[in-house]
Amino acid sequence: MMTSFAILFLSIAIIESMAGILGNGIILAASTLSCIGSKTWPPYEMIVISLSSSRITLQCWIILDLFLTIFCVPCYFEGNIYVVIKTGYMFLNYSSLWFGAWLSVFYCIKVASFTQSFFIWLKQRIARLMPWMLLASCLCSFIAAIPFALDVYSVHDNFTAPLPVTNSSAMRTTRKDILRLLILLCNAGVGMPLILCVVSSVLLIQSLWIHTRRMQNNASGFRDPSLEAHMKAIKSVCSLLILYITYFIAFTFLLYDLFLSFSTSKSICIAVMAACPTGHSIVIMWSNPKFREMPARIWHHTNCHLRTASM
Repeated sequence: MMTSFAILFLSIAIIESMAGILGNGIILAASTLSCIGSKTWPPYEMIVISLSSSRITLQCWIILDLFLTIFCVPCYFEGNIYVVIKTGYMFLNYSSLWFGAWLSVFYCIKVASFTQSFFIWLKQRIARLMPWMLLASCLCSFIAAIPFALDVYSVHDNFTAPLPVTNSSAMRTTRKDILRLLILLCNAGVGMPLILCVVSSVLLIQSLWIHTRRMQNNASGFRDPSLEAHMKAIKSVCSLLILYITYFIAFTFLLYDLFLSFSTSKSICIAVMAACPTGHSIVIMWSNPKFREMPARIWHHTNCHLRTASM
C-alpha cells in the first residue's frame, strides 16, 4: 500500500517531468531551427538534439510509468506491460546518460587548452567522429537494456511468487545467476558514461581554473568580460557535473532495487531522478544565449498571433 508521502513525491516527480519536457522542448526547437537548411550539422547541435529528444521521451515515459504505478497497480505487472515499460525506461536512461557524457566530452575538447597530441587530434576530428559516437551510444544502450526484456519479468515473478518447498534452493540459485548477469551488464552500460563525464568535466574545470587564475593575475582592476565568462563557464560545468552524478546515484538506487516498492524512500529517489534532467536543461539554457532567447521569441510570436486574431 502506498503512503501519502509516497504519493506526494510521485506527484512532484510528474510535475518535474512536465517542466523538463518544456525545457528540453525549447532546447530541441532552438537547435533544430538552427540546423534547418544546413547541409552538415555542427557536433554541438547533434549532441543537444539527441540529448533533448531522449530526455523528452524519457520524461514522457516516466509520467506514463508513474500514472500506471499510482492508478493501475493491479494491471501494471500483468502480461508484458511491466517488461515493455522497464525495458524502454532503461534504454532511455542509458541513452540520456551517454548523450550527457558526450556533451561534457565535447565541452572539454572544444574549450580546454591542452597541448597533448591526442587531445589536438580529437579537437580536429570531433565533427566527423560525433555521429558515430552517438550511434555507438544508442547501440550500447540497446544492448544494456536487452537483459530487462529477457529476464527482469521472470526475476520479478521469482521474488514476488511464493517458492515451492522442493525447488526453493534451485530457484534461489537461478535468481542469483540472473541478478549477477543483470548487474554485470548494467554496470558496463552505466559505468562508462559516468567515467567519461567525470574525467572530461574535471579536465575542463582544471583548464578553465588555470586560465582564470592567469587572467586574474594580469587583471588591471576593471571588470573583464572574458574573466566573467570563464567564471560563468566553471559554474555551469560544476552544476552539470553535480546534476549528472546525482542522477546517476538515484538511477543506481532504483536499478538495484535498494528500496521497497511503493516506499517513501523510493518515491523520493524517483523525484530526485526526475528533477535532475530538468535542472540539467535549465543550466544548458542559462549558459547559451540562443536557448535563453527562445522562450521570448515564442512569447512574442504568440502575442502577435493573438493580437491578429482579436482584430
